[in-house]
Amino acid sequence: MSAKIISGVEIAKQIREELKAEVAEMKEKHGVTPGLVTILVGENPASVSYVTAKQKTAHELGFYSVQDNQPADISEDALLSLIKKYNDDSAIHGILVQLPLPKHINETKVLYAIHPDKDVDGFHPVNVGKMVIGEQCFLPCTPHGILEMLMRSGAQTKGAEVVVVGRSNIVGKPIANLMLQKRDGGDATVTICHTRTRDMAFHTRRADILIVAAGRPKVITADMVKEGAVVIDVGVNRIGQTPEGKAILCGDVDFEAIKEKASMITPVPGGVGPMTITMLMKNTVQAARQAAGL
Repeated sequence: MSAKIISGVEIAKQIREELKAEVAEMKEKHGVTPGLVTILVGENPASVSYVTAKQKTAHELGFYSVQDNQPADISEDALLSLIKKYNDDSAIHGILVQLPLPKHINETKVLYAIHPDKDVDGFHPVNVGKMVIGEQCFLPCTPHGILEMLMRSGAQTKGAEVVVVGRSNIVGKPIANLMLQKRDGGDATVTICHTRTRDMAFHTRRADILIVAAGRPKVITADMVKEGAVVIDVGVNRIGQTPEGKAILCGDVDFEAIKEKASMITPVPGGVGPMTITMLMKNTVQAARQAAGL
């Protein structure tokens, strides 16, 4: 029997409807409008597409939103000054600098310049540290989205064996940490696998919940997955294009084969991807609430 498909499109839509109502109430009762600025340096086509989608969603939810486009040759000092300007702007609650940045700019220095209270991406070390010890903070958007998908689809995480494939700072490490914690969507026993793991299949076959963020197409095959497992595929890999020029995408797992073994699985596209922007919006609403003392 085929697995239940966990649709990120549908879950993201639910959350956005909740946020839209929350924003309307904040405006009406408290006069507070969440403010988000997205800073784009240069004209990388993928980055342009991402910030356009973020701004579109922000507008739909009723945010005050600013798209700040800067030339690719902007100096590092000028970009840091721009961030300071938005740090000091009380109408802006969330600051997002779209990555990657040009090579002459130190990405770490830029991300660390964003005030932790406006770091709606959840990348600042203050927020990362708070996340690790389980304090209130902005959670990184993709791991936060994965938690929402698991909880809203009814996956049992408490006491579950979770295996995370991939150890990036953006997905692998934070999702492993969050699922260890005593929290909704957590209380699991977590193993992290990576490129130096010996016999990865030994670990993945034990997983009640398998989260794959390896960045390699179809690296997880059906023989590596336990019958009835919940499979979350974070990967988005371009493997070709249609005659019309549209990209053909696949995930990090062999979806067609694994959906016959898994109990639940996310598709690519339409799985984890739509959740990331939605959780950015959720963090911005949280930032606005905190700034207003709500």
